[in-house]
Amino acid sequence: MKHIIALVGLPGAGKSQACNFFKQKNILCIRFGEITDEALKLKKLPSTEENEKAFRESLRKEFGMAAFAVKNESKIREALQTAGIVVLDGLRSWEEYIYLKEKFTNFYLLVIYASPAIRHKRLKERSVRSFSIEEARSRDIAEVENLHIAPTIALADYLITNESTLEDLNQQLETFLQKITKN
Repeated sequence: MKHIIALVGLPGAGKSQACNFFKQKNILCIRFGEITDEALKLKKLPSTEENEKAFRESLRKEFGMAAFAVKNESKIREALQTAGIVVLDGLRSWEEYIYLKEKFTNFYLLVIYASPAIRHKRLKERSVRSFSIEEARSRDIAEVENLHIAPTIALADYLITNESTLEDLNQQLETFLQKITKN
């Protein structure tokens, strides 16, 4: 049976760390934000919060609020040809969730949660895609107000709190993985 695990959470919650866990298990991770990274590289623009936001907004203006799901659908379908499990890193909007839920079966929404103070500290200390505290707060507000991420988080199938060690996160992910693959 094929499974899709969509990771959702605010920036700095640990979605990338969760993806690293899955990759160590030879499970493919498709990072929704890669579309933004590639577009900025093509345009030779630095990866700043301002440039990323402008690109995301233009893409959503063109393709609707489910834009990142729409743009990644073919990649997901291709991955499912050979993979038993595919992880989607960075699903954001309620519309993305609805779009993918209608397209795929065995679709699990997994929230990775961490408090704002912990997330903002992590984001500031990142070596790649780092944000100042102000940028992190701005991104949080934009995702809650503009992307409708709150209902996606509220209606998740599973929730993992990531406020401890990496080992603790990995153990919670292992338990989750065992649970869904038994079904």
